[in-house]
Amino acid sequence: MDHDVPIGDESIRLGQFLKLSSLIDSGSDAKAAIADGLVAVNGEVEVRRGRQLHPGDEVTIGGSTARVARA
Repeated sequence: MDHDVPIGDESIRLGQFLKLSSLIDSGSDAKAAIADGLVAVNGEVEVRRGRQLHPGDEVTIGGSTARVARA
């Protein structure tokens, strides 16, 4: 586990989380990485940028992982 990333709400969209966690630099990079099947949520490839994440979910891209945490 690389790091926990606290969110202020009950959930966050995958594309937003990738930027918030610094796993990816921009929204367009997030969109491309997700579309290319490079992002996994809880160990399974996720291709929906709008996927809702909740505390405890783990997001992995390029060998880096971040976990959604409560703020």
